[in-house]
Amino acid sequence: MTSALTLAEAGRAIIRARASGRLTAEREQAAVRALRTFERRCFILDVDRAVLARVRRPFPVEPIHTLDAAHLATTELLGEAPQLVTIITRDARVRDNAQALGYVVA
Repeated sequence: MTSALTLAEAGRAIIRARASGRLTAEREQAAVRALRTFERRCFILDVDRAVLARVRRPFPVEPIHTLDAAHLATTELLGEAPQLVTIITRDARVRDNAQALGYVVA
């Protein structure tokens, strides 16, 4: 599962990379195709009012960026026991918060 926010962020990253010359047109098309494949394979959770309400409350390790908080809030609102959910991230703030909330982090 992933947040709809993931798709928005990844799509913007592809656009920025193409606009800055870091991606050729061919590599941009490949990235867009890969993102579409990823989207088809995932259960997508919307960023709704409940997610936004959770974002407005403190997280265990502050400060945390708003978009990172939205990803964690989306996960929390799944309602699954944290030990049954693995968070995949490269961001230290997300990792620290996920661990503090009891999630497995990869």
